[in-house]
Amino acid sequence: MGDLPVPPTVNGVALATPTAAAAAERIHGVTGVILAGGRSTRMGSDKALLPHQGGRFIEAIHRRMEELFEEVIVATGDTDRYDFLPCRRVTDLYHGMGALGGIHAALRASGPDKIFVVACDMPHLAPDLIRHLCSLADGTDVVVPEGEGGLLEPLHAVYGKDVLPAVEDALRDGRCRVVSFFDRVRVRRVPLEDVARIDPGLRAFRNINTPGEYRSFRDGE
Repeated sequence: MGDLPVPPTVNGVALATPTAAAAAERIHGVTGVILAGGRSTRMGSDKALLPHQGGRFIEAIHRRMEELFEEVIVATGDTDRYDFLPCRRVTDLYHGMGALGGIHAALRASGPDKIFVVACDMPHLAPDLIRHLCSLADGTDVVVPEGEGGLLEPLHAVYGKDVLPAVEDALRDGRCRVVSFFDRVRVRRVPLEDVARIDPGLRAFRNINTPGEYRSFRDGE
């Protein structure tokens, strides 16, 4: 056998490799989930596939999520559409039910008990905010931040597997709003002032819905 490579040291202390260091910083016990494959009616084409940073929109979001979570899942109604992504893709069991159908599919597929969900059209991820939300997840079923005007941001939130029965009841009843089951589970709201201390401009909640918004986003890069 050849000699094993010697890791770099400082004052005799071995430094972690970049890969090991990145893994140590990932959020344990939570699966990262990207919700994709919506109708994108206002954009006129799949928002997830728009050009961005030399690739596609969803690829940039996946890279950021991969830095934060040990596993990233894409929840979508069409898994083949995103087969270029190096991660698991899970399809909705309740088709045509929007984001709530995706959250349900991701919860069922996730190994860990909790998932962090982000929509595929939210490019301004704030790692410190995501870490903060995940740190509040013990002892509750949903951790959801408040955005502009104190409105909830359920597509940038943490969900635990214990919500599955309530989610399935909502889906069977045809209620597809993500917040439609919140009254049946333990929800921890993260106040707007707490969110703003981490993300002062609330950029993490800005999404891209129209061609005009996309052009403005590209112009501002």
